[in-house]
Amino acid sequence: MSLLQIASLLIVLAGAFGSINYLFLRLPSAIGILVVALVASFAVIAADALFPGLTVEEQIRAQVLEFEFSEALLEGMLGLLLFAGALHVKLSDLRKAWLVIFLMATIGIGLSTAIVGFGFSWLTGMPLLTALVFGALISPTDPVAVLGVLREADLPKTLETKIAGESLFNDGVGYVVYLVLVGFAFPATGEHAHAAGLTDAVLLFFQEAVGGALLGIVLGWMTFRVMRRIDDYSLEVLITLGLAFGGYQLAVLLHVSAPIMAVCAGLLIGDIGTRHGMSEVTRQYVEAFWKLIDEILNAVLFLMIGFEVFAVAFDVDYLLSGCLAIALALTARLAAVAIPVLMLKPFRSFSQGVIPIMTWGGLKGGISVALALSLPDGEWKPLILTATYIVVVFSIIVQGLTVTRLAERVGRAPELPKS
Repeated sequence: MSLLQIASLLIVLAGAFGSINYLFLRLPSAIGILVVALVASFAVIAADALFPGLTVEEQIRAQVLEFEFSEALLEGMLGLLLFAGALHVKLSDLRKAWLVIFLMATIGIGLSTAIVGFGFSWLTGMPLLTALVFGALISPTDPVAVLGVLREADLPKTLETKIAGESLFNDGVGYVVYLVLVGFAFPATGEHAHAAGLTDAVLLFFQEAVGGALLGIVLGWMTFRVMRRIDDYSLEVLITLGLAFGGYQLAVLLHVSAPIMAVCAGLLIGDIGTRHGMSEVTRQYVEAFWKLIDEILNAVLFLMIGFEVFAVAFDVDYLLSGCLAIALALTARLAAVAIPVLMLKPFRSFSQGVIPIMTWGGLKGGISVALALSLPDGEWKPLILTATYIVVVFSIIVQGLTVTRLAERVGRAPELPKS
């Protein structure tokens, strides 16, 4: 199938599955599309098992394996999704919670990677470096999934800012940590094979993280200066689209973190750009356009996650390891949230229930699946992919559908003044 045919099919199916969810399931849109896609996928697998003459599963599996999910997400959709998510987070709110967000996106990611890596190595016998790669790809919360749930949950503003800000930044940091660990675990393969030494790894981390942030700020500021001189909403919407697309590809070309670039550029345009560089009409059009882009790509992404079940190895040992990985990932997430919060608690106040809500609300998503798919082929890749997929599906469906009720139960006490 051509790229245009695949894109057309995905959009048609996203619309059809979204309609089924709206009419019958009434789940949050993205989660509902994932559930319907999973049900349809398992129905195909069951039909082929009951009627051995059918080859539908085999044909779909071949198409899914041929389609580069990781490339489509990491080098295409992700830049738009991160830019759209960052547009709605205000720098003024982010500044108030910058320290806890910074600690969760750095110390938290490191702790989570270590806990998952050592635990998964002990559970499965996987080499430690390979298990740490799994820890790195499963540790970041997915801003796409997290921000989708935040739209449904009525959380206190300060808590919402912490969750959204942390998910945007720990995604970029987690991706850089993943690249560094892949350089250690697979030194002879991959684009970043040169990062096999400790010095190279440190340099790569700063090149990716700091370089991505600087590129995002520079491109965002240049775009803002241009938009200040223009008062044409259609052209200004096009300029923001060019920033998201072009900036992401430029970051890839320069070997700096494209996710961090997209977040920094989106934050600058969404705050300074909307206040000082756009008329009220332009601001409304820009926000409406990017909200639509966010919703459409979310629907397509969750549909693709549902169909990736055809790429998973249904081995009993793999499935058991995946179920144990859920508990491991939740334990690691608890440590990643609780330790930074407890470090800062003597000096500042936090919203009621911040630790349980941010732990349970730290959803995994398509980025983890894409990173698992992009690993070099080897003995442990099928296990990593299966475990990743199980953790992601559990996170989106179970945690995503219950985090709002958890927030209502533990997060509704009167708020104290927060820093």
